[in-house]
Amino acid sequence: MSHEILSVLEYMEKEKGISRPDMIEAISTAIASSAQKGASTEQDIKVEIDPKTGALKAWNLLKVVDSVGDATLELHLEKARQINPSAQVGDIVEKELDPAYLGRIAAQTARQAIMQRIRQFEKDRIYDDYKDTVGDIITGTVRRRERGDLMVDLGKAEAILPPRERVPGEDYAPGESIRCLLLKIEQTSRGPDIILSRSNINFVRRLFELEVTEIADGTVTIEAMAREPGYRTKMAVSSSDPKVDPVGACVGARGARVKTIVRELGGEKIDIIRHYTDPLQLLEEALKPAVPKNINLNEGERRIHFQVAEDDLSIAIGRRGFNAKLTSRLLGWKLDIGKEEKEAVGFDEKVAKAVQGLNAIDGLDPELASRLVTIGFASPEVFEGVTDGDLIDAGLSPEDAADVLSKVEAYFQKNA
Repeated sequence: MSHEILSVLEYMEKEKGISRPDMIEAISTAIASSAQKGASTEQDIKVEIDPKTGALKAWNLLKVVDSVGDATLELHLEKARQINPSAQVGDIVEKELDPAYLGRIAAQTARQAIMQRIRQFEKDRIYDDYKDTVGDIITGTVRRRERGDLMVDLGKAEAILPPRERVPGEDYAPGESIRCLLLKIEQTSRGPDIILSRSNINFVRRLFELEVTEIADGTVTIEAMAREPGYRTKMAVSSSDPKVDPVGACVGARGARVKTIVRELGGEKIDIIRHYTDPLQLLEEALKPAVPKNINLNEGERRIHFQVAEDDLSIAIGRRGFNAKLTSRLLGWKLDIGKEEKEAVGFDEKVAKAVQGLNAIDGLDPELASRLVTIGFASPEVFEGVTDGDLIDAGLSPEDAADVLSKVEAYFQKNA
C-alpha cells in the first residue's frame, strides 16, 4: 500500500498542484476513519505517512488502566510500561498496529475516502485559484454543450457559460477559443461552479479598461453605461485631464480601439459620448442625431418629457425601443418621448393666403384672384414680364387678361 500512497502523493503534487503535506493529512485521516469503522466506532487510531517513502504506520491509542474492561480501548499498566516505561494510570499510550490489520475491506474503504478527499481538495483549489479573478476577463476553450450550457475549459478548471449570460445570435463550436467575464463562483453540493458571462455590462467595461490605457491609468473614467447585448452599448466618459479628449481616447486613432472591441462583441454597436452632470445636456448628447425639443423635467419623479421632430422619432426610439431604453438607463431618468406637433396647412388655406397677397392690387375681383393663384400667379411680383397672351394661354378671357394687367400696372406705379 506504501507504493500506492507514494504514487498518489507524487501524482497529485505534480498534476493537480496539491501539496504533499495536505495530501498526507487527508489520506491519514481517511485511513484512520476506515480502520475505526472496521474495528470499533469508539476506537481511536492514529496514522502517519512518511512523505518521502509513502510508508504507512498506524497506532491504536489506548488508555492505561489497572483493570482492562475493553481491550480495544484500554491497556493494562504492565503492558503499557513495555511501550512507555513512564506510563501511569490514566495516560494514553500508542500501540503500533500492523498495516495489514486494516484488511482488504478497510483498505478499499480508505481508497474511496482518499478519492473523495482528493476531489474535495480539487474543488477547494479551484475556488482558491479563481476567487481573486472574479470580475476579470478570462480566456478558455469551448469543450461541449451540457443541458444548454457551454462548458469552457480554463486550463485548471471547467467553467459554465449559461444561456442567460450569452449574447443573442452568438454560437460557439467545441474547440473554439472564447473570452468571457468571470462573473461569479457559486458554491454547490458538487463543489464550486465558475459562471462566465458575455452579456453582462461589465464585460464591455473590462474590455475598454484593457484596450484603453487612459481608462486603465485613471485619466478617463467611464461614468455611466447601458447595454442591450448584441444590439448596442451606450457609455458616457469624462477626463480628469483637460488635454485628453475622453471620447477620442476610447475611439482611438482611426477608430482602432473601439473597432477591436466591436469585433470582440460580434459587431455590437457602441456609442461613446461625453459625460455631463446636467441631465438635459447628457440627454442631448445621448440622442444625437435626434434633437430633443420642448423639454420638461420632473426632478421629483426623475422623469423627462420631450418631443422630437417626426423625422427624428424613429431615431430617438430605435429598433424595438432599444435606443430610448438605453438612453433612459444611461441617464438614470425615465423618458417620455412625443412627436413635435406642427401646424398643418392645407391646400385651401395656402390658396386663401396667396389670394390675400393679391388683394393688394386695387380693384381685382376676388374670384378672379383665386383663379390667378390656382394657375401660379400667387403674388403681384409674379406678373413682371407677363403679357396678355400668357394669361389667355393660362385660361383667362382676353377681357379678363387685359383687366388684370392694367390693374397690376397701376399697383406697380402706385408702389414705385
